[in-house]
Amino acid sequence: MLNRISTSLQELNWIGKLADLKEEHYRNTLLVTVLMDLLIEKGVMTRGEIEAKMAEVDRLLTPDRAYPIS
Repeated sequence: MLNRISTSLQELNWIGKLADLKEEHYRNTLLVTVLMDLLIEKGVMTRGEIEAKMAEVDRLLTPDRAYPIS
């Protein structure tokens, strides 16, 4: 019985961690989107330049990737 409670508490802990990660991912995505939009609106960079830089960094970070990001 105690082992089952321990396992259930571990599962609850994992669910909580996943929820926290989901919230953090959403906030990071929101931040990046806002920053990209501001750079484009202010004429600092074009969407094409941002996409090209993303592809370049992706290639540097994952050189064994056989397919482009989209």
